[in-house]
Amino acid sequence: MKKASRTDNSALPSGWMSFSRPKKKLCTEDELYEYALAALARRMRTVAELKRLLRQRVEAETEFGQTLVELIIRRLKDHGYLNDAGYAASYSSFRRDNEKFGRRRVITDLKVKGIHANLIEQAVSAAYSDVNEEQQARAYLKRKRLMKPRDQKQAARIFRQLVRAGFSTRTILTILKRWAVDDDTLTALESEGPE
Repeated sequence: MKKASRTDNSALPSGWMSFSRPKKKLCTEDELYEYALAALARRMRTVAELKRLLRQRVEAETEFGQTLVELIIRRLKDHGYLNDAGYAASYSSFRRDNEKFGRRRVITDLKVKGIHANLIEQAVSAAYSDVNEEQQARAYLKRKRLMKPRDQKQAARIFRQLVRAGFSTRTILTILKRWAVDDDTLTALESEGPE
């Protein structure tokens, strides 16, 4: 049987269409600006995310397309619709309060979103200035409904989950010690931690 690709409709039953549509290239500044506003209305975005989105809508390899994207970005910044510092601050606070993530996870996520390192440092430092990392990790465990591990395998699972959530090895080991996890397990886990 022939496997259908995203653009190949020949393998689909008659009357069916594939889900992908060719993206309409926008050629005027006003069209691209309206598209950018609509994208920002759906959710907040970083400058880098919006640039990636806009480049898909113009001939990005041409000088005209690159200039048009930069012009739209400048216009959005001037009107206050696009602000990486504000985005980083909001994102850090949201992830701290709602997701209960640790500092490292927020830093990693902001880097992926294209925020500059100095803005990340300012936003995350401000958001986590009064946060006790152990209390934050315990809040994360409670949110995820993770209980005291019964065996070495569960202890390792909790350790890895806390590492992914952005907590330091020292904090994680402190929590596991208080749960009376044996020293051999703690030593093995400490060697696989990020610190």
